[in-house]
Amino acid sequence: MNSAQETLPAARLDAAGRRRVDWRALLIIAAPLMITNAIQAVLNLTDVWFIGRLSTDAVAAIGAIYWLMTCVILVLGGVGLASQSFVSQADGAGRRMRASQSAWNGLWGSIVAIPLFLLAAYFGDGVLAWFRLEESLRLSAVDYWEPRIAGAFLGAMSWGLMSFFNGIGQTRATLAVALVTTVANVPANEFFMFELGWGMAGAAWGTNVAQLCGLIAGLSIMLGPKLAARYRTRLTWRPRWAMVRRQLAVGLPIGVMYGADVLGVALMQLMVTQVGNVGAAATQIVMMLTSLAYMPALGLATAGTTVTGQAIGAGNREWAAQVGTVIARSCSGFMFGVAMLLLLIGPWLLPWFVASGDASAPLVVSTALVLLIPAAAYQLFDGLYFGSSFCLRAAGDTRVPALTALVLSWGFFVPLAHTLIFDASQAWIPGLPQAGLGALGGWLALMGYAMVLGVVMYRRWRSNRWQHIDLWRSED
Repeated sequence: MNSAQETLPAARLDAAGRRRVDWRALLIIAAPLMITNAIQAVLNLTDVWFIGRLSTDAVAAIGAIYWLMTCVILVLGGVGLASQSFVSQADGAGRRMRASQSAWNGLWGSIVAIPLFLLAAYFGDGVLAWFRLEESLRLSAVDYWEPRIAGAFLGAMSWGLMSFFNGIGQTRATLAVALVTTVANVPANEFFMFELGWGMAGAAWGTNVAQLCGLIAGLSIMLGPKLAARYRTRLTWRPRWAMVRRQLAVGLPIGVMYGADVLGVALMQLMVTQVGNVGAAATQIVMMLTSLAYMPALGLATAGTTVTGQAIGAGNREWAAQVGTVIARSCSGFMFGVAMLLLLIGPWLLPWFVASGDASAPLVVSTALVLLIPAAAYQLFDGLYFGSSFCLRAAGDTRVPALTALVLSWGFFVPLAHTLIFDASQAWIPGLPQAGLGALGGWLALMGYAMVLGVVMYRRWRSNRWQHIDLWRSED
């Protein structure tokens, strides 16, 4: 039993001989990912800070399209996220060359998607015209959208590389890529936004350049002598299109699942922006602050994908179920703790994200303080969602969760947000009951949606239906 025990990820035996989660081993994988995602949260806040130096309207513009852009990037770049499921299972089974093949196929899938990213960038102006934004906001949003979406394939490729590092448990490499990207982002933003005077477009170009730097760093690590010797990363670069298609089949639902989630939030923010710039700016700032809760939790959830996938690859689905449940509950507890902290420090922290000379700044801060309350209330359930969905992803159970997120987002959250945000004169769909609560209504709808989604996704994980899925059913 002891020799078998050694093959299981994040496992130890207690005094009674029962298998328990080895938190030290788990944190060796999770801690760099939590730091990585905390860095990403800082990166997001840095972008908001730079854009806030332009104007409150600029913050409102980025708030109106932030989640819409995220949805596009997730749907088109989902194959990079799927790589971790294949890599972790292959690594758990001791098939190292197959793990590196999965990484390269994820990169090839992102390259194939480049024309789709370019089309999404080209049609951005037409899409945003549907949402009845003020003309100045729409023009600012388009200035950011077009270069940002056109270059987003760089981020999708970086996801593929980081999925490889995460899948084999080399999460410090992921941290290194995130650090390079974050450090490069600051001078890139300053240069493109202010020295060249490109404003909103400069913020997008700064992010693209920073992601290119991260991609180069990730490739250099992947092709370095250590991983090249262990995983033959320099020999497995040729695409295997059957595997690319299989990873796309798993990755597309992943993108749809998270895309449906964030697209609902995107529409909520667009509704809030239509009601007024103050609520839109406050909403964007609170969104970035709550990322301090969910971004590190995503690191723990990503570690859950690794250890769950490795346990499945090692042939022990019972241990995968046990460790995945611990991950989901731990994500939930972490996010709740950070949410309580944000409520305490919010009055001190919020004024940093508005221009001091802006006449709207005090009202933006007071509005954001109110919005923090429902935002904090749903973090417990959002943690269940993240932890459960990432473990389901490790097993390849992505279609039913994607459908669930799609139905709840479009059938429950978006209609509820429409009802709570607008009054009768503002509604996109006339004749429906309207509460006219503005930004607060949007956050109340988001709170209800996150609570339901978290419970449903956790129950899906606990149902063990994922145990019947075989990602490598036709592989040699």
